[in-house]
Amino acid sequence: MSESPTKAFLRPGKVLMLVLAGVMVYVGAVIALVPAGWLWQQARGQVALPSEFQIQQVTGRLWNGVAGLSVAGFPVRAEWALGAPSLSSLALPIDFSLTTAGSEVVGDALVSWQGDGQVRASGRVGVAEFEPLIRRSGGAVIEGDVIIDRLNLSWAGQALTKADGLGRWGGGAVTWPMGDGQGRADFPPMQASLDSSAEGIALVISEQGAEGPAARADIGLTGMMDLRVYKRMVDLAQQPWSDSAQPDDVVFRVRQPVIPGGALR
Repeated sequence: MSESPTKAFLRPGKVLMLVLAGVMVYVGAVIALVPAGWLWQQARGQVALPSEFQIQQVTGRLWNGVAGLSVAGFPVRAEWALGAPSLSSLALPIDFSLTTAGSEVVGDALVSWQGDGQVRASGRVGVAEFEPLIRRSGGAVIEGDVIIDRLNLSWAGQALTKADGLGRWGGGAVTWPMGDGQGRADFPPMQASLDSSAEGIALVISEQGAEGPAARADIGLTGMMDLRVYKRMVDLAQQPWSDSAQPDDVVFRVRQPVIPGGALR
């Protein structure tokens, strides 16, 4: 009777699989246990940040951490938690939250190894805490909170490829600079919708439940913004205007570049 030849338990293929499994376990342990603060200290010299953006403190782990930020002088607490990487799409899911004294935005992101990705977020913005910044820039200040129902962004490389969003404000007093004084009016509930197309992105502000825009800002692929304010906004602000003007008439329009060309695709 002939005996079957003995097969080696550790064949080359099995050895390779064991080595790969060991490497993956090691990398996973490094990612899970390495201090996020130590990593930031090693990388901060290689990262160029805008002058208004400062990272003051980083704690926790790379997999789940907290960062104390300063954005235009406002303290922001950022938290993140990495999910399990997707091997099929070679992408990393990230849950995050951004919190200030009176505002909070939460969401999730999916970033691929090529740098492409998408973000989904929602939250609440307390306008009162940003009033000094708005006043310095000459903008209008609204009372109360702005609710962000959704904000979805997608990008590829260095360009934004898709934008979709909806925000609501419950109405109330609005104040704005007027000559040497200040104008004031009570507005009804308003909403802002963000959308993208082949020509760029558009932000439309309108009264909730009403037809027609009160203001609209379009940003084209060249980075040029076209801002239009309609007679409808004047009516909502209860300001005097010509009786012959129609709600869809443009009463103010300005065009100026706001982002570099190629930032939208």
